[in-house]
Amino acid sequence: MEKFVITGGKPLHGEVTISGAKNAAVGVLPATILAADVCVIENLPDISDVAVSLKILSVLGAQIKMINRNTYEIDTTHLTGTNVPDDLSRQMRASYYFLGALLSRFGKAQVAMPGGCNLGPRPIDQHLKVFSALGAEDSVDYGMISVRAKEMNGAHIFFDKVSVGATMNGMLSAVMAKGQTILENCAKEPHVVDLANFLNMCGANIRGAGTDVIKVRGVEKMHGCTYSIIPDQIEAGSYMVAAAATGGDVLVKNVTPKHLEPITEKLRRAGVEVEEFDDAVRVRRTGDILPLKINTMPHPGFPTDMQPLMGVLLSVAKGTSTVTESVWDNRFRYVDELRKMGANVQVDGQVAVFEGVDKLTPAPLRALDLRAGAAMVVAALIADGTSEIEEIGHIERGYENIVEKLRGLGADISKVERMPAALDQAL
Repeated sequence: MEKFVITGGKPLHGEVTISGAKNAAVGVLPATILAADVCVIENLPDISDVAVSLKILSVLGAQIKMINRNTYEIDTTHLTGTNVPDDLSRQMRASYYFLGALLSRFGKAQVAMPGGCNLGPRPIDQHLKVFSALGAEDSVDYGMISVRAKEMNGAHIFFDKVSVGATMNGMLSAVMAKGQTILENCAKEPHVVDLANFLNMCGANIRGAGTDVIKVRGVEKMHGCTYSIIPDQIEAGSYMVAAAATGGDVLVKNVTPKHLEPITEKLRRAGVEVEEFDDAVRVRRTGDILPLKINTMPHPGFPTDMQPLMGVLLSVAKGTSTVTESVWDNRFRYVDELRKMGANVQVDGQVAVFEGVDKLTPAPLRALDLRAGAAMVVAALIADGTSEIEEIGHIERGYENIVEKLRGLGADISKVERMPAALDQAL
């Protein structure tokens, strides 16, 4: 029952350090199951999705030691469980990675249908296609997915569509299968490469991650390692957009500039100055925001997770912008919230047309999902006055210490207890 209270209208200035990548962490943590050994995972973001993943590992029998807030020692030697508790798996979408990891090590697994943000249907047919090709049988009963295999053998699998989750589960389930597995039409996102790198450090034999063909040669046994998660491309992009939207000047540190290229290119076209360094980017804007055409695509295209944030930026651009969402069905739900602030946006199916307005006005807002919530934070930072954002649990699933980081850039933001509605009405 908490909310953010943000008084906007101030440019952001200063430096912000980016955390480890959420989407890599939620793949690497289940992958520690395959090591059957001690792994030390560094640069883990301190967010609820990571906390849930660690809790699941603990329930399955892993010994977990916190070394510091972003580093954990995970011993999966004596793991016993293969059923992920329903209440935990429903808290996050990425719980399905436990299917691939548990199936690979124990020949069986059970996980609830994925939870997380409501962005439309999240079919797991491509995941089940991999498990089936490798020799597993699956069933879905009462919202629980069960997979079981007597033996896993390499196979040649072509994904019907590009899917990050299925690509990562493909690697997890194939690393200990007998023979070679070839995965085609794979996702190329940085976190796919990060998972492959982690598995290889644990003794797997994976080649081609980051291209559309990945070859996995099965190994008999894996081992532990120490591994550092890559920086979060979307968190970095969020602060880059916040700097641009407020007309600020921000140095975004601990990033991989190559991973940010699709975002950097669009910001530059919008009239924003982006300067690249070895592991940082500096973002500043002094002139008008120029209109854009954006089409979200799998990597290396423009990331769907950045679409709501860019939508906020384009709502105050000088002219008409169009945004086409090619990945998720429900990605424009944030537009209704933006309209409360005076934005002029029309949505027709998977296309939104933004007519830029001079300014946004404060309003009571809701974080409808993780990235829509981050977009509302940026919208509130632009608006001249005080806005309140409810349902902030969505935001905290993916952004570490967002209040402290924004305050460090000069933002007027606080997290306060929200009064229950019934009590509010009584008063």
